[in-house]
Amino acid sequence: MKKLTYLLLCIASLGLASCEKDTYVNAPANRTIVLNVAANAWTLSSNGFTYYTVLDVPEIDQYTMDNEAVLVYISYDQGASYLQLPFVYNVDAYSTVISKGKVEIDIQSSDNQDTQPIKPTQTIRVKVVIIAAQNVT
Repeated sequence: MKKLTYLLLCIASLGLASCEKDTYVNAPANRTIVLNVAANAWTLSSNGFTYYTVLDVPEIDQYTMDNEAVLVYISYDQGASYLQLPFVYNVDAYSTVISKGKVEIDIQSSDNQDTQPIKPTQTIRVKVVIIAAQNVT
C-alpha cells in the first residue's frame, strides 16, 4: 500500500512540476512619422557654425520622453535609402536634439578650415521612429 501511495505521489509531483506558466504581454506598437523638410526650412545660427531646423512632432509627449526611444533618419533620395543620425555626410556632422513635441536637426562642419556647414539644397525626407517600451517593475 505504501508503494502505491509513493508511486501516486511521484506521478502527481512530476505532473505538477512539468506545468508551464506562460505570460503573454501585448507590447505597444512602434510609431513612424515621415516628414519632408524643404531646402528653405534650414536656418543659419547667429555664429554661422550651425544650420538647424525644428520639426513639430506632437507624438513625442512626456511619456515618450520618460519611457520610449526616438530614432531619427534622413533620406536624400526621397526614401530609397536612409542615414541614421548622428552621422557625417559631405564633411558635415548631422546631429539631433529630441524634446517634447519636437525634433531639432543640426548640421555643423567637421572641417576646421571651412567652419560654415553646407545648407541642403533640396527637400529632405526625415523619418522619426518612436520605439515603444514596456515598463518592467
